[in-house]
Amino acid sequence: MTEEARLFPVNLVWTGGKSGSLSVKGKTVIKSGSPLGSLEEVSYHTPEDLFVASATICYMNGYLNFLEKMHIDSISFECYAVGTLEKVDRSFEITKIEMKAKVVIESEDLRSKIERALELAAKYCFVGNSMKCPITHETEVVVE
Repeated sequence: MTEEARLFPVNLVWTGGKSGSLSVKGKTVIKSGSPLGSLEEVSYHTPEDLFVASATICYMNGYLNFLEKMHIDSISFECYAVGTLEKVDRSFEITKIEMKAKVVIESEDLRSKIERALELAAKYCFVGNSMKCPITHETEVVVE
């Protein structure tokens, strides 16, 4: 492991049925379920939800990081993402993630910098880069 390597330990405890309790030290516990579980279990976060969410959160964090480096304050960022689960050969896999981000800015003068920050966030999202499925990014920049 290199000096730059970081570890991200998680602990999952089965709680019955198709449910679990996912914990990370010092953070809120996440109840996990299965899309094929009971009525209660399907209301919990599934691996598919968390897979898509991890790429989306990484994209947002990258965007905010690049804005900080550019000394630009964020007004609003919202991203709707959809992962497509398909049968491939004898198993299922997420075959693509489509993200649609909406960013609100205060001045048209910021548009090119905002678009650059979004582009860099997509390019350097290490979570997305670790996934084998393609991720597309559609963005809308609105001046208010």
